[in-house]
Amino acid sequence: MNQRIDLMPVDDPLNRHAKEDAHRRVSWPINLIPSTIGYVSDGHALILGNEREARSAARSLRGKGLASLTLLFTEPVDGSRHPQDDDAVLLADTADLNSHSLTHAQTHALRIEGYLGRFSVSLAQDEALLNLATALASREHFDLILDLGTTPALPLELPPPGYLTSQPGDADRDAVLEEFSSLVGEFDKPRYFQINNEICAHAASGNTGCTRCLEVCPADAVTSHQGRIEAWIEIDPFRCHGVGSCTSACPTGAIQYHVPETQRQQETLLAWLDAYHQAGGMTPVVRFAEAEDIAGEDETAGHVLDIPLEELGAAGHDQWLTALAGGAAEVRIQCHPKMPERLATFIDDQLAQAHALLEALGHSRDRVRRIDAADSASRDALPRLPPLTTAPLAFEADGKRERLNQVLARLTAPGRPDGQRHPVPAGAAYGGIEVNTETCTLCMACVSNCPTPALAAGQDSPQLSFREADCVQCGLCANACPENAISLVPGFLSDEGREQRRVCHEEAAFECIRCGKPFATVSTIANIKAKLADHPYFAGDALSRLEMCEDCRVKDVWKEMARDPESQLKV
Repeated sequence: MNQRIDLMPVDDPLNRHAKEDAHRRVSWPINLIPSTIGYVSDGHALILGNEREARSAARSLRGKGLASLTLLFTEPVDGSRHPQDDDAVLLADTADLNSHSLTHAQTHALRIEGYLGRFSVSLAQDEALLNLATALASREHFDLILDLGTTPALPLELPPPGYLTSQPGDADRDAVLEEFSSLVGEFDKPRYFQINNEICAHAASGNTGCTRCLEVCPADAVTSHQGRIEAWIEIDPFRCHGVGSCTSACPTGAIQYHVPETQRQQETLLAWLDAYHQAGGMTPVVRFAEAEDIAGEDETAGHVLDIPLEELGAAGHDQWLTALAGGAAEVRIQCHPKMPERLATFIDDQLAQAHALLEALGHSRDRVRRIDAADSASRDALPRLPPLTTAPLAFEADGKRERLNQVLARLTAPGRPDGQRHPVPAGAAYGGIEVNTETCTLCMACVSNCPTPALAAGQDSPQLSFREADCVQCGLCANACPENAISLVPGFLSDEGREQRRVCHEEAAFECIRCGKPFATVSTIANIKAKLADHPYFAGDALSRLEMCEDCRVKDVWKEMARDPESQLKV
């Protein structure tokens, strides 16, 4: 299925007709936002930076509708620059403003939290926090912050709404000031995500597992919240920019994107490919790009089907492979130069995962590739290989991992699986486990902590089974095992056996010596007897209680107490 094909003209009329027919029959999902969040800004602003830059910006912002201006000088004026002629004028024009200078140590102790309308700015002093909004502006918080420092006080790739930066000498300073002055009033924004903590693989029983979403958010809007017993993932909707990398990185589908919903996005993609093939189109190429970039381009070639994403991170390697499984000959991911560095790194990692899986299944890695925004030639080029299939793909399950497994099974059929385990990028959610049968007691702590159906207990006998296709390599099973009997085995198994459940360990059941009910494993009873042999409660004949089920053990204790009431004092 990987033979080269003869190239047709780029604008083949048949392909263009098929593309138009696909768009006519199936519309891209409208962003039906389930809910929004609101910001309220009264216009009380804080300006950070050296005194010259801060006063200059303050003078420009005079009369622009801001309720108040507070200046906080966080660094010295550049000593290499001569005093400007209008420095005296700046001082005179802004002499009435609240202002304060911080020392170098105080600047490093400055803490900024929050978002548009609710910025908390504090200074750590003698193990206490001084609220600078209260101290300098007689308010609980600032509404917006303009940071003009050479190094922003809040060094985030995507700072929260209401926090704008501009370094000295920036050509767009006037545009930044204009945007800053407009941030007064009420504003709405989509609540981009929803979290289902029931299937989240982040933590269980006090152990930490998957942290993929925490590692990829360029806005640091994703946090691990530690409760008294358990930790869970939270996304701050006020700081979230909707980049989408967290939902693409989440291996279980616990984080759901809503602009549009991930599943609707996938189903529309597959419907387009099906309609394209039914209309006689050949060699479709699916391009994932941001809708804003697509809108500013010339029309693409007839064989290119564009997936207009709100943000490029909203589709990861699972959706790219879905396109190939649904009949695309090639997938192209169009990046742009203004991508946050963490998002660019995430896209590269997703590409590496897609390439690893394709090669493991015997397909060319060239079927998924990255192109630059200005590269229209690569965007419209014909693919070198035919589609792996032209049969429509309909998902049989709603879960993210279940859909991915169906995609991988579809790609396995025309491939060349070799039965070997292939390396994948570090942190990828593919791999197996090894169970040390000498130390495993089948306590099933691993099963109770596994967030997916990968691990399962036996129905009628002590048994531990594993299905690799469901394993997301979160490590919760290994962390929960009291005997350290489980270890992770990263890598993609290129074999249909990854879909099959296999028995990792099993033992005969230990039967109660009184009633005959099976209640534990032979090894578990042996370990418990060895550990409690010197315990006074199980001294002498009482040691046999460890070989009884919980009901018979209680009965035996009460009989002993009835025969010898004074024995109660020894318990």
